[in-house]
Amino acid sequence: MTPARAELVLASGNAGKHREFRALLAALPLRLRSLKEFPGISLPEEGAGYASNAAAKALGVASATGLPALADDSGLEVDALGGSPGPFSARFGGPGLDDAGRVDHLLAELGRRATETGSGRSARFVCVAALAFADGRVVLKRGECPGRILEGPSGGGGFGYDPVFEPRSGGGWWGCSMAEVSEAEKNRISHRARAVAALLPTLRSRWSEG
Repeated sequence: MTPARAELVLASGNAGKHREFRALLAALPLRLRSLKEFPGISLPEEGAGYASNAAAKALGVASATGLPALADDSGLEVDALGGSPGPFSARFGGPGLDDAGRVDHLLAELGRRATETGSGRSARFVCVAALAFADGRVVLKRGECPGRILEGPSGGGGFGYDPVFEPRSGGGWWGCSMAEVSEAEKNRISHRARAVAALLPTLRSRWSEG
């Protein structure tokens, strides 16, 4: 297989993550494959750790397809909630909730804690990205984006908790939610962007840009 035809499976069923991964990996000579191209492969149940979740997904897909696989596990950590929801972010509030429902649940939980705007609403997005190979090797990298939780949702971009998260980067606040940040800027400052950037030396060493 030549480098120009090298393949990498994106081990996620989340459309928003797929868009971000494709943008972040656009400079590499890879054919990115969707999990939908491999019917019958299911991702493992998620546990309580970013690294273990990401590794389990990537290793499972790499083993099933025989191709390298890239997965991540990410979450929102809110200081006033003791770091919750963390790895349980996609399940926060129980089954049946969509993104908007989980955002509402988050704001309600913060309201019940009677936190004040400021340090009590400080938060961070966390991502651990896992690159796995069919022989069982796995490389893990972590990225974080600090910020705070807004009083209410704003903006129609992004996904998940983006509408209520104001990022902090370069020593200052952005003055808008992550859902209002341009796609190009999000792919520069986000937790997922930083985790993938940390993986790039490994990716480039296997699939040289030249």
